[in-house]
Amino acid sequence: MRGISIRWLITTIAIMVVPYLLSGVQVSGFGSALVAAAILGILNALVRPLIILLTLPLTLLTLGLFILVINALMFQLAGAITGGLHVASFWSAFFASIIVSIVSWVMSSVVGGPGEGTVVLSRRDHTVDMRRGRGGRWE
Repeated sequence: MRGISIRWLITTIAIMVVPYLLSGVQVSGFGSALVAAAILGILNALVRPLIILLTLPLTLLTLGLFILVINALMFQLAGAITGGLHVASFWSAFFASIIVSIVSWVMSSVVGGPGEGTVVLSRRDHTVDMRRGRGGRWE
């Protein structure tokens, strides 16, 4: 549960960064960003996989670049649902989703910790425990 809370906070901070870089996105406050991050997380968990599956031929045709469009649509939908997050246009949502992804990725790699998985490989002759180290490599 701690890992989810940390990622939620990281996404909230990433959403708070976007208005400083793009004029087409406005966040009314930290509470609105917190709600927007929760809605974005729910949309990414429930709606995004279905959209990716339905647009799989187009995604393959564009060598995966269509996923950027899907991310922008998820950000725009989160803005439409959340009262305190205003997204002016598709292109604002497009660049905002890229910024949120980059900021979230950087902050997650710096914070690390919970959410990093432990894998147990079992063989007939012995068992090997592996965990993801600080640099993201399996040890």
